[in-house]
Amino acid sequence: MTAKVEIYGTSFCRHCLAARKLLDARGIEYTEYLIDLKPLERTEMLRRCGRKKVPQILINNIPVGGDEDLMALDASGELNQLLSE
Repeated sequence: MTAKVEIYGTSFCRHCLAARKLLDARGIEYTEYLIDLKPLERTEMLRRCGRKKVPQILINNIPVGGDEDLMALDASGELNQLLSE
């Protein structure tokens, strides 16, 4: 089974770009919700993640945080574990 990765962000946020760059570099497919282009997605992000800052990343419907959290998961090897669950 392939992990379901989702990212809520904006098209211009440097943190969002960093998260997308890491996912792209690892060849991880993800669904992206750009809240600057579709403002109603912000409400859904708040409901699902409980946070206002972008990016917000979910793996298999579990919020894992932002870009720094994603990078820490990658550095520790936990990202691969989450993706294989």
